[in-house]
Amino acid sequence: MPDQNEWETKAANLLKAELKRKGVTYAQLSKMIGEKEVNIRNKLSRGKFSAAFLLQAFGAIGVKSLNL
Repeated sequence: MPDQNEWETKAANLLKAELKRKGVTYAQLSKMIGEKEVNIRNKLSRGKFSAAFLLQAFGAIGVKSLNL
């Protein structure tokens, strides 16, 4: 079973991949959700963010479903 750090990395990589697939930059995402770009950059580089943030980001960029 993966440890906490591995799950955090997987979550961050999943969001990064969806941003890339949709062609959305961190700056664009920050405007969509009303959060500073530096905060988004830090969350994704550390991999530490809530499920609520993940869902908010997915909603903002139009992700309707995921294949895990």
